[in-house]
Amino acid sequence: MIYIGLTGWGDHDSLYPNHIKSTNKLTEYSSHFPVVEVDASFYAVQLLRNAEKWVNQTPETFRFVVKAYQGMTGHQRGDIPFASKKEMFEAFIQSLKPYQETGKLALVLFQFPPWFDCRKENVTYLRYCKQMMEEIPIALEFRHQSWFNERYRAETLAFMKEEDWIHSIADEPQAGKGSIPLVPVATNANMTLVRMHGRNIHGWNKSGNANWREVRYLYNYNKAELTEWKKMIMDLSKDTKDIIVLFNNNSGGDAASNAKTFQELLQIQFEGLSPRQLDLF
Repeated sequence: MIYIGLTGWGDHDSLYPNHIKSTNKLTEYSSHFPVVEVDASFYAVQLLRNAEKWVNQTPETFRFVVKAYQGMTGHQRGDIPFASKKEMFEAFIQSLKPYQETGKLALVLFQFPPWFDCRKENVTYLRYCKQMMEEIPIALEFRHQSWFNERYRAETLAFMKEEDWIHSIADEPQAGKGSIPLVPVATNANMTLVRMHGRNIHGWNKSGNANWREVRYLYNYNKAELTEWKKMIMDLSKDTKDIIVLFNNNSGGDAASNAKTFQELLQIQFEGLSPRQLDLF
């Protein structure tokens, strides 16, 4: 099955009637899409009550992609706020219980930073992550080109298959060293994740600018680009049971409309969504 959704649910204004309160946005979001990425978990290990609230606001068939805490992926600057790495993983895994108990956890996404390059100690750490997460389905997204250069690409994909990592395939600008090439290959027979970051070449690497994060994902996919992805999704579906496509190009508010267009191109009608509220005034 193909699931289409967005990264986060708070900033997609085109989805929400004027009377919708911020606390009710997830319920309304789940009337449009069957899956969402939880980004709050990247910045802090979430309290159980947050996940409990979110699973209760969504229908039975809804699924969550939960982003791994930044201390687990090496984004955290300075010391981690835990006594040990083991304690950090255990706290994060505990925070997933509400998703697991309701059958709403699609996977956990480990997105590693641009300085996490292809070398032995990092491969060892990936094995450690897999060991700590045990049977929880986890996806792997790289941000350093070395994993997919000519020398290591085949070995990287073979390693991911052997270790049962779900490939998080990134569609992003090809803007030099700060970009990962598009590698539309499934490494897990059950699940593949696709994250649509946009193709804003000029804004992708300008981390020195004050508004860098605002322009990095400023992009509106055209129909031709989405049609190309339709073919890639069909090819991927031969090698993997479920595919989750998440649009992350929301700096200009384009993610929701692009996701809707992509749904139309794939001729998908999602079932089991929440009832949609009407904006009467």
